[in-house]
Amino acid sequence: MRRRTGIHRGSWLLGIVLLLAVALACSKPQPKGEVIVYVAAPLSGFQANGGQTVLGGARLMAEQINRQGGLLGHTVKVIGMDDESDSDVAVAVAEQIREQVRSGAPVLGVIGHYNSGQTLATMEIYKDLPLIVITPTSSEVSLTQKGYRNFFRINANDAVQAQVDAAFLVQKLGAKRVAVVHNETEYGIGLRDQIVPELTRLGATVPLILQVAEGQDQYQAEVAQIRAAQPDAIFYAGYEIEAPYLRADLVDAGVTVPLLASDGAFLSATIDDAEGKAEGMYVSSFAPSPVTAADQQWIKAYQEVEYRNPDTYSVNGYSAMNVLVEGVKRAKSLSAADVANAIRSLSVDTLLGRVSYEEDGDLQNPTIYIFQVREGQFVQVFPER
Repeated sequence: MRRRTGIHRGSWLLGIVLLLAVALACSKPQPKGEVIVYVAAPLSGFQANGGQTVLGGARLMAEQINRQGGLLGHTVKVIGMDDESDSDVAVAVAEQIREQVRSGAPVLGVIGHYNSGQTLATMEIYKDLPLIVITPTSSEVSLTQKGYRNFFRINANDAVQAQVDAAFLVQKLGAKRVAVVHNETEYGIGLRDQIVPELTRLGATVPLILQVAEGQDQYQAEVAQIRAAQPDAIFYAGYEIEAPYLRADLVDAGVTVPLLASDGAFLSATIDDAEGKAEGMYVSSFAPSPVTAADQQWIKAYQEVEYRNPDTYSVNGYSAMNVLVEGVKRAKSLSAADVANAIRSLSVDTLLGRVSYEEDGDLQNPTIYIFQVREGQFVQVFPER
Protein backbone atom coordinates (compact mmCIF):
# COMPACT_ATOMS: atom_id res chain seq x y z
CA MET A 1 0.00 0.00 0.00
CA ARG A 2 2.79 2.44 0.85
CA ARG A 3 4.55 1.67 -2.41
CA ARG A 4 1.38 2.35 -4.38
CA THR A 5 0.89 5.65 -2.53
CA GLY A 6 4.44 6.70 -3.42
CA ILE A 7 3.77 6.06 -7.09
CA HIS A 8 0.63 8.18 -7.02
CA ARG A 9 2.46 11.03 -5.23
CA GLY A 10 5.24 10.98 -7.84
CA SER A 11 2.73 11.09 -10.68
CA TRP A 12 0.93 13.98 -9.02
CA LEU A 13 4.16 15.95 -8.62
CA LEU A 14 5.10 15.28 -12.25
CA GLY A 15 1.72 16.59 -13.34
CA ILE A 16 2.21 19.78 -11.33
CA VAL A 17 5.63 20.32 -12.95
CA LEU A 18 4.18 19.85 -16.42
CA LEU A 19 1.31 22.24 -15.70
CA LEU A 20 3.75 24.87 -14.45
CA ALA A 21 5.90 24.47 -17.56
CA VAL A 22 2.88 24.93 -19.81
CA ALA A 23 1.76 27.97 -17.81
CA LEU A 24 5.19 29.57 -18.09
CA ALA A 25 5.33 28.93 -21.82
CA CYS A 26 1.91 30.44 -22.28
CA SER A 27 2.81 33.50 -20.17
CA LYS A 28 5.86 34.34 -22.34
CA PRO A 29 4.91 37.20 -24.67
CA GLN A 30 4.44 36.01 -28.21
CA PRO A 31 5.74 38.14 -31.12
CA LYS A 32 3.12 40.36 -32.74
CA GLY A 33 4.69 39.63 -36.10
CA GLU A 34 7.91 40.68 -37.78
CA VAL A 35 9.49 43.71 -39.35
CA ILE A 36 12.02 43.48 -42.16
CA VAL A 37 15.23 45.46 -42.40
CA TYR A 38 17.17 45.05 -45.63
CA VAL A 39 20.94 45.50 -45.64
CA ALA A 40 21.88 46.55 -49.17
CA ALA A 41 25.61 46.34 -49.84
CA PRO A 42 28.18 44.44 -51.90
CA LEU A 43 28.02 40.89 -50.55
CA SER A 44 29.93 39.33 -53.44
CA GLY A 45 32.73 40.49 -55.70
CA PHE A 46 35.64 42.77 -54.96
CA GLN A 47 34.01 44.71 -52.11
CA ALA A 48 32.27 41.75 -50.50
CA ASN A 49 34.19 41.93 -47.24
CA GLY A 50 33.19 45.54 -46.62
CA GLY A 51 29.52 44.84 -47.26
CA GLN A 52 29.58 41.73 -45.12
CA THR A 53 30.99 43.67 -42.17
CA VAL A 54 28.00 46.03 -42.34
CA LEU A 55 25.58 43.11 -42.58
CA GLY A 56 27.21 41.41 -39.61
CA GLY A 57 26.83 44.47 -37.43
CA ALA A 58 23.16 44.86 -38.33
CA ARG A 59 22.52 41.18 -37.64
CA LEU A 60 24.06 41.42 -34.19
CA MET A 61 21.90 44.38 -33.18
CA ALA A 62 18.78 42.59 -34.47
CA GLU A 63 19.73 39.46 -32.54
CA GLN A 64 20.09 41.46 -29.34
CA ILE A 65 16.79 43.27 -29.85
CA ASN A 66 14.95 40.03 -30.53
CA ARG A 67 16.33 38.47 -27.35
CA GLN A 68 14.85 41.42 -25.46
CA GLY A 69 11.40 40.79 -26.87
CA GLY A 70 11.67 42.42 -30.27
CA LEU A 71 10.89 45.90 -31.53
CA LEU A 72 7.53 47.02 -30.16
CA GLY A 73 6.87 43.31 -29.82
CA HIS A 74 7.86 42.49 -33.40
CA THR A 75 10.72 40.20 -34.40
CA VAL A 76 13.36 42.02 -36.45
CA LYS A 77 14.29 40.08 -39.58
CA VAL A 78 17.48 41.17 -41.36
CA ILE A 79 17.80 40.32 -45.05
CA GLY A 80 21.03 40.93 -46.94
CA MET A 81 20.71 42.25 -50.51
CA ASP A 82 23.76 42.09 -52.76
CA ASP A 83 24.20 45.20 -54.92
CA GLU A 84 27.58 43.97 -56.22
CA SER A 85 29.00 47.53 -56.01
CA ASP A 86 27.12 48.22 -59.24
CA SER A 87 24.53 50.97 -59.60
CA ASP A 88 22.38 49.05 -62.10
CA VAL A 89 22.29 46.05 -59.78
CA ALA A 90 21.58 48.37 -56.85
CA VAL A 91 18.58 49.85 -58.67
CA ALA A 92 17.30 46.31 -59.32
CA VAL A 93 17.66 45.61 -55.59
CA ALA A 94 15.73 48.77 -54.75
CA GLU A 95 13.00 47.77 -57.19
CA GLN A 96 12.71 44.38 -55.47
CA ILE A 97 12.34 46.13 -52.12
CA ARG A 98 9.72 48.47 -53.61
CA GLU A 99 7.72 45.47 -54.80
CA GLN A 100 7.90 43.94 -51.34
CA VAL A 101 6.56 47.16 -49.84
CA ARG A 102 3.75 47.32 -52.39
CA SER A 103 2.82 43.70 -51.72
CA GLY A 104 2.30 44.51 -48.05
CA ALA A 105 5.52 43.11 -46.60
CA PRO A 106 6.34 44.73 -43.22
CA VAL A 107 9.45 46.56 -44.43
CA LEU A 108 10.80 48.94 -41.80
CA GLY A 109 13.97 50.16 -43.44
CA VAL A 110 17.15 49.75 -45.45
CA ILE A 111 20.66 49.87 -44.04
CA GLY A 112 22.54 50.90 -47.15
CA HIS A 113 23.87 51.33 -49.60
CA TYR A 114 27.58 50.92 -48.93
CA ASN A 115 28.91 53.14 -51.75
CA SER A 116 27.79 56.65 -52.61
CA GLY A 117 27.11 55.85 -56.27
CA GLN A 118 24.68 53.08 -55.41
CA THR A 119 23.03 55.18 -52.71
CA LEU A 120 22.55 58.09 -55.10
CA ALA A 121 20.95 55.78 -57.67
CA THR A 122 18.61 53.97 -55.28
CA MET A 123 17.38 56.96 -53.29
CA GLU A 124 15.38 57.99 -56.34
CA ILE A 125 13.29 54.89 -55.56
CA TYR A 126 13.48 54.81 -51.77
CA LYS A 127 12.50 58.48 -51.36
CA ASP A 128 8.91 57.68 -52.30
CA LEU A 129 8.57 54.58 -50.11
CA PRO A 130 7.35 54.39 -46.50
CA LEU A 131 10.63 53.18 -45.07
CA ILE A 132 13.77 54.56 -43.42
CA VAL A 133 17.16 54.52 -45.17
CA ILE A 134 20.33 54.78 -43.09
CA THR A 135 23.58 54.52 -44.99
CA PRO A 136 26.47 53.09 -43.00
CA THR A 137 29.26 54.56 -45.15
CA SER A 138 28.06 56.63 -48.15
CA SER A 139 29.69 60.03 -47.87
CA GLU A 140 28.97 61.96 -51.10
CA VAL A 141 27.91 65.43 -49.96
CA SER A 142 24.88 65.89 -52.23
CA LEU A 143 23.03 62.95 -50.70
CA THR A 144 21.74 65.17 -47.91
CA GLN A 145 21.11 68.15 -50.18
CA LYS A 146 18.24 66.64 -52.14
CA GLY A 147 15.49 67.08 -49.58
CA TYR A 148 15.00 63.41 -48.74
CA ARG A 149 12.88 63.06 -45.59
CA ASN A 150 13.62 59.39 -44.97
CA PHE A 151 17.41 59.39 -45.41
CA PHE A 152 20.14 59.51 -42.75
CA ARG A 153 23.86 58.79 -42.48
CA ILE A 154 25.67 57.14 -39.60
CA ASN A 155 28.97 58.50 -40.97
CA ALA A 156 30.52 61.87 -41.72
CA ASN A 157 30.23 63.27 -45.24
CA ASP A 158 33.12 63.99 -47.59
CA ALA A 159 33.22 67.69 -46.76
CA VAL A 160 34.11 66.76 -43.19
CA GLN A 161 36.55 64.07 -44.33
CA ALA A 162 38.27 66.53 -46.68
CA GLN A 163 38.67 69.11 -43.91
CA VAL A 164 40.18 66.62 -41.46
CA ASP A 165 42.38 64.86 -44.00
CA ALA A 166 43.69 68.09 -45.51
CA ALA A 167 44.50 69.46 -42.05
CA PHE A 168 46.28 66.21 -41.15
CA LEU A 169 48.41 66.33 -44.30
CA VAL A 170 49.32 70.00 -44.03
CA GLN A 171 49.37 70.70 -40.32
CA LYS A 172 50.37 67.33 -38.84
CA LEU A 173 52.63 65.98 -41.60
CA GLY A 174 53.86 69.36 -42.84
CA ALA A 175 53.00 68.72 -46.49
CA LYS A 176 53.29 71.67 -48.87
CA ARG A 177 52.78 69.89 -52.20
CA VAL A 178 50.05 67.23 -52.23
CA ALA A 179 49.27 65.07 -55.27
CA VAL A 180 45.60 64.07 -55.36
CA VAL A 181 44.78 60.72 -56.96
CA HIS A 182 41.21 59.41 -57.12
CA ASN A 183 39.19 56.65 -58.71
CA GLU A 184 36.51 57.27 -61.30
CA THR A 185 33.48 56.70 -59.05
CA GLU A 186 31.06 59.34 -57.76
CA TYR A 187 32.72 58.87 -54.40
CA GLY A 188 36.27 59.39 -55.68
CA ILE A 189 35.35 62.39 -57.81
CA GLY A 190 33.26 63.96 -55.05
CA LEU A 191 36.04 63.62 -52.49
CA ARG A 192 38.57 65.04 -54.94
CA ASP A 193 36.35 68.08 -55.39
CA GLN A 194 36.18 68.55 -51.63
CA ILE A 195 39.83 68.10 -50.69
CA VAL A 196 41.56 70.14 -53.42
CA PRO A 197 40.12 73.49 -52.24
CA GLU A 198 40.74 72.50 -48.61
CA LEU A 199 44.41 71.87 -49.33
CA THR A 200 44.64 75.19 -51.15
CA ARG A 201 42.88 77.00 -48.31
CA LEU A 202 45.48 75.66 -45.90
CA GLY A 203 48.32 76.97 -48.05
CA ALA A 204 49.36 73.78 -49.85
CA THR A 205 49.66 73.45 -53.62
CA VAL A 206 48.25 70.56 -55.64
CA PRO A 207 50.75 69.88 -58.43
CA LEU A 208 48.86 66.84 -59.79
CA ILE A 209 45.26 65.65 -59.92
CA LEU A 210 45.08 62.17 -61.40
CA GLN A 211 42.11 59.89 -62.07
CA VAL A 212 42.47 56.09 -62.14
CA ALA A 213 40.06 53.26 -62.87
CA GLU A 214 37.94 51.59 -60.24
CA GLY A 215 39.61 48.28 -59.39
CA GLN A 216 42.87 49.18 -61.14
CA ASP A 217 45.83 47.09 -59.94
CA GLN A 218 48.77 48.37 -62.02
CA TYR A 219 50.13 51.91 -61.53
CA GLN A 220 53.52 52.17 -63.18
CA ALA A 221 52.44 54.98 -65.54
CA GLU A 222 50.67 56.87 -62.77
CA VAL A 223 53.66 56.49 -60.44
CA ALA A 224 55.86 58.10 -63.09
CA GLN A 225 53.49 61.09 -63.24
CA ILE A 226 53.43 61.34 -59.46
CA ARG A 227 57.23 61.25 -59.27
CA ALA A 228 57.48 63.98 -61.91
CA ALA A 229 55.11 66.20 -59.90
CA GLN A 230 57.48 66.00 -56.90
CA PRO A 231 54.85 66.03 -54.14
CA ASP A 232 55.79 65.71 -50.51
CA ALA A 233 52.55 63.81 -49.77
CA ILE A 234 49.86 61.94 -51.71
CA PHE A 235 46.14 61.76 -51.03
CA TYR A 236 44.21 58.85 -52.52
CA ALA A 237 40.39 58.92 -52.78
CA GLY A 238 39.23 55.42 -53.60
CA TYR A 239 38.80 51.88 -52.36
CA GLU A 240 40.72 48.99 -50.89
CA ILE A 241 40.62 47.38 -54.34
CA GLU A 242 43.08 50.02 -55.62
CA ALA A 243 44.95 51.53 -52.66
CA PRO A 244 47.23 48.55 -51.83
CA TYR A 245 48.41 48.21 -55.41
CA LEU A 246 49.07 51.92 -55.72
CA ARG A 247 51.03 51.80 -52.48
CA ALA A 248 53.06 48.77 -53.60
CA ASP A 249 53.97 50.35 -56.96
CA LEU A 250 54.94 53.62 -55.27
CA VAL A 251 57.24 51.85 -52.84
CA ASP A 252 58.74 49.71 -55.61
CA ALA A 253 59.55 52.90 -57.51
CA GLY A 254 61.16 54.49 -54.47
CA VAL A 255 58.38 57.04 -53.90
CA THR A 256 58.14 56.96 -50.12
CA VAL A 257 56.45 60.28 -49.31
CA PRO A 258 53.43 59.91 -46.97
CA LEU A 259 50.32 58.42 -48.55
CA LEU A 260 46.92 59.08 -46.95
CA ALA A 261 44.09 56.99 -48.39
CA SER A 262 40.43 57.79 -47.80
CA ASP A 263 37.86 55.81 -45.82
CA GLY A 264 37.12 53.55 -48.80
CA ALA A 265 40.50 51.91 -48.18
CA PHE A 266 39.97 51.30 -44.46
CA LEU A 267 39.74 47.53 -44.78
CA SER A 268 42.20 44.76 -44.03
CA ALA A 269 42.69 44.15 -47.77
CA THR A 270 44.63 47.41 -47.98
CA ILE A 271 47.26 45.81 -45.76
CA ASP A 272 46.92 42.23 -46.95
CA ASP A 273 47.15 42.99 -50.69
CA ALA A 274 50.02 45.50 -50.57
CA GLU A 275 52.72 42.81 -50.76
CA GLY A 276 54.07 43.82 -47.36
CA LYS A 277 54.48 47.46 -48.43
CA ALA A 278 51.57 49.09 -46.60
CA GLU A 279 53.72 49.81 -43.55
CA GLY A 280 53.65 53.50 -42.68
CA MET A 281 50.76 54.53 -44.93
CA TYR A 282 47.77 56.37 -43.49
CA VAL A 283 44.05 55.68 -43.94
CA SER A 284 41.13 57.80 -42.78
CA SER A 285 37.91 56.27 -41.56
CA PHE A 286 34.34 56.92 -40.50
CA ALA A 287 34.68 54.58 -37.54
CA PRO A 288 37.12 53.53 -34.87
CA SER A 289 38.50 50.02 -34.95
CA PRO A 290 36.03 47.47 -33.51
CA VAL A 291 38.80 46.43 -31.11
CA THR A 292 38.84 49.88 -29.51
CA ALA A 293 35.17 50.80 -29.97
CA ALA A 294 33.70 47.68 -28.39
CA ASP A 295 34.50 45.40 -25.49
CA GLN A 296 35.35 41.71 -25.60
CA GLN A 297 31.76 40.75 -24.79
CA TRP A 298 30.54 42.55 -27.92
CA ILE A 299 33.24 40.95 -30.04
CA LYS A 300 32.33 37.51 -28.68
CA ALA A 301 28.63 38.15 -29.39
CA TYR A 302 29.53 39.18 -32.95
CA GLN A 303 31.54 36.01 -33.46
CA GLU A 304 28.61 33.91 -32.27
CA VAL A 305 26.26 35.53 -34.78
CA GLU A 306 28.64 35.83 -37.75
CA TYR A 307 31.18 33.03 -37.10
CA ARG A 308 33.98 35.50 -37.91
CA ASN A 309 35.70 38.46 -36.32
CA PRO A 310 34.22 41.93 -36.70
CA ASP A 311 35.98 44.04 -39.28
CA THR A 312 36.12 47.68 -40.22
CA TYR A 313 32.50 48.66 -40.72
CA SER A 314 30.81 46.12 -38.47
CA VAL A 315 30.56 49.04 -36.04
CA ASN A 316 28.74 51.14 -38.66
CA GLY A 317 26.22 48.43 -39.49
CA TYR A 318 25.55 47.87 -35.80
CA SER A 319 25.21 51.60 -35.10
CA ALA A 320 22.95 52.21 -38.11
CA MET A 321 20.59 49.52 -36.85
CA ASN A 322 20.88 51.01 -33.36
CA VAL A 323 19.67 54.38 -34.65
CA LEU A 324 16.76 52.76 -36.48
CA VAL A 325 15.75 50.83 -33.36
CA GLU A 326 15.95 53.91 -31.14
CA GLY A 327 13.89 55.88 -33.65
CA VAL A 328 11.12 53.29 -33.48
CA LYS A 329 11.24 53.22 -29.69
CA ARG A 330 11.02 56.99 -29.42
CA ALA A 331 8.22 57.19 -31.99
CA LYS A 332 6.42 54.24 -30.37
CA SER A 333 5.41 53.49 -33.92
CA LEU A 334 6.51 51.55 -37.00
CA SER A 335 5.31 54.34 -39.30
CA ALA A 336 8.21 55.58 -41.43
CA ALA A 337 7.15 59.21 -41.12
CA ASP A 338 6.92 58.96 -37.32
CA VAL A 339 10.27 57.15 -37.10
CA ALA A 340 11.99 59.70 -39.34
CA ASN A 341 10.76 62.55 -37.16
CA ALA A 342 11.91 60.71 -34.05
CA ILE A 343 15.38 60.06 -35.49
CA ARG A 344 15.80 63.79 -36.16
CA SER A 345 15.30 64.47 -32.46
CA LEU A 346 17.48 61.60 -31.20
CA SER A 347 20.54 61.92 -29.04
CA VAL A 348 21.70 58.35 -28.53
CA ASP A 349 24.93 56.69 -27.46
CA THR A 350 26.30 54.21 -30.01
CA LEU A 351 29.61 52.48 -30.67
CA LEU A 352 30.37 55.52 -32.84
CA GLY A 353 29.77 57.85 -29.92
CA ARG A 354 26.77 60.10 -29.30
CA VAL A 355 24.63 60.41 -32.41
CA SER A 356 22.26 63.24 -33.19
CA TYR A 357 21.08 64.64 -36.49
CA GLU A 358 20.74 67.80 -38.52
CA GLU A 359 17.42 68.33 -40.25
CA ASP A 360 18.85 67.12 -43.58
CA GLY A 361 19.95 63.73 -42.19
CA ASP A 362 23.63 64.54 -41.69
CA LEU A 363 25.25 63.91 -38.32
CA GLN A 364 25.85 66.66 -35.84
CA ASN A 365 29.51 66.70 -34.74
CA PRO A 366 30.72 63.78 -36.91
CA THR A 367 34.16 62.30 -36.31
CA ILE A 368 36.85 61.28 -38.79
CA TYR A 369 39.51 58.85 -37.59
CA ILE A 370 42.98 58.47 -39.09
CA PHE A 371 45.03 55.29 -38.79
CA GLN A 372 48.60 54.39 -39.69
CA VAL A 373 49.73 50.92 -40.65
CA ARG A 374 52.21 49.75 -38.02
CA GLU A 375 53.49 46.19 -37.85
CA GLY A 376 50.72 45.08 -40.17
CA GLN A 377 47.88 46.63 -38.14
CA PHE A 378 45.80 49.81 -38.31
CA VAL A 379 46.82 51.97 -35.34
CA GLN A 380 44.71 55.05 -34.58
CA VAL A 381 46.76 58.26 -34.70
CA PHE A 382 43.91 60.79 -34.86
CA PRO A 383 42.09 61.69 -32.73
CA GLU A 384 44.79 60.78 -30.26
CA ARG A 385 43.60 58.12 -27.85
